[in-house]
Amino acid sequence: MTVTPVRPTRPASATDEFLRQLVARVPGSGGAVWPLTEVYTGDVLVELPQSTPADIEQAFATARAAQAKWAATPLKQRLAVFRRAHSLFIDRARTIADLIQVESGKNRRMAIEETCDPPMIMSHYLRRAPKLLAPTRRGGPVPLVSSSTEIRVPKGVVGVIAPWNFPFATGISDAIPALMAGNAVVLKPDNKTALSPLYGVRLLEEAGLPRGLFQVVCGEGPDVGPTLIDQANYVMFTGSTATGKVIGEQAGRNLIGCCLELGGKNPMIVLPDADFADAVPGAVFGAFGNTGQICMHIERIYLPESRYEEFKEAFVAKASSLDVRAAYDFGPEMGSLVSVDHMNRVKSHVDDAVAKGATVLCGGRARPDLGPAFFEPTILEGVTKDMLCGVTETFGPVVALHRYRTVDEAVELANDTDYGLNASVWGKDLRAASAVAARLETGNVNVNDSLATAYAAKGTPSGGVKTSGVGARHGDQGLLKYTDVQNLAVLKKPVMSPRPGQKYEKYVEGMLSGLKMMRRLRIR
Repeated sequence: MTVTPVRPTRPASATDEFLRQLVARVPGSGGAVWPLTEVYTGDVLVELPQSTPADIEQAFATARAAQAKWAATPLKQRLAVFRRAHSLFIDRARTIADLIQVESGKNRRMAIEETCDPPMIMSHYLRRAPKLLAPTRRGGPVPLVSSSTEIRVPKGVVGVIAPWNFPFATGISDAIPALMAGNAVVLKPDNKTALSPLYGVRLLEEAGLPRGLFQVVCGEGPDVGPTLIDQANYVMFTGSTATGKVIGEQAGRNLIGCCLELGGKNPMIVLPDADFADAVPGAVFGAFGNTGQICMHIERIYLPESRYEEFKEAFVAKASSLDVRAAYDFGPEMGSLVSVDHMNRVKSHVDDAVAKGATVLCGGRARPDLGPAFFEPTILEGVTKDMLCGVTETFGPVVALHRYRTVDEAVELANDTDYGLNASVWGKDLRAASAVAARLETGNVNVNDSLATAYAAKGTPSGGVKTSGVGARHGDQGLLKYTDVQNLAVLKKPVMSPRPGQKYEKYVEGMLSGLKMMRRLRIR
């Protein structure tokens, strides 16, 4: 039987003319285009130009020329752009959410939350940037007659490669500290989700960002990525571990830095004293928020044997009752996957698990009656490491339940992975829960939350360990990584060599005595 999907009406703001204006800034001299589609319906929204290597080189040349002037602009003037942009982004949040939904298929609740990320980043670094980027006077080797000053210098042109799961948050938020630090940016969004970041660039320019400073190029990764990395002075990438390794290798050959936020197989440990009234809804969001398409989302839940059935019953009931459908309002609790190809990948993980003995507690099916790429919230039991979803990131609305006998066993099972991006621990005794959290091999860990608290804490670096990445966004590190350090040293008088006529042995005695004295007086 053929099922006709529900066809929601496209938001009024996403007119054909508006979309054509957004993609018009993407260079595509070769004439190739990508049919960018509305995920809920599969209809083509607009043809996205595909950038050639020559287009990318020209984008970097334009950005580099603009960057020289931008870097010479006083920091106070640079930051004023982002003060204006902060208000502008909030005022246009609903239009941004329209674009995010149209291109990604996520539900409205997640789309509007995504719009909040760049303003949060702006607000944090507007406070921190003046201190972080100010020259810092350090002591010289010889007190009084020497000094050393740490000067932060922009890298130049930063290449940002953004994923499709949070195209606006990563495409714009990762660029903001780079721009504040005096860099230019060349962004490569995913072809499927280029509209919202293109609108973000437009809003920044409306706030006063010089035109040419923030370039956008588009194309498939293998076609665009190598040229972009060869031209960049630094690369910020969010995506799969496999692609991250390729980018890291090329960046290494070019002797440029890179920050890689990669995949995860994130665990959640529910301690025996956890309050299930909080833990069950937390698990629902952790597993099914953004349709499971969050790098930090929960894919493995470890439950004490004594409370396993209790949690399972409540969790399955909650997941089974989720409002899953295509709509441009705040009703649905879960939306679509980003594409039919990705839906088929998620389905293959579930089918593989079932074929090898796992049990589907709820979900497990595609839902073409809702839209081309919808998949039900799925809870599995009996998942083992010989299954794809037992060891590999599924990146969809699929989660596995596991029993444990002791907390030590739960920690061991949670750490039994090559990934280390995020983890979650739930318990009433916060000291005990935090002690368990400290034992987990992961860059982020949340106590009594699944993922949002760690990621939204913009003052603390957020990154992965093991195969989940290198470097971090957020915190002081999230801005300073886009700078080089110049050590400006001044010697007022030449005292670091023997005086005329002084024997070298005498000079050495004085030097060694001076080192002892400076340590005793805590001078250096």
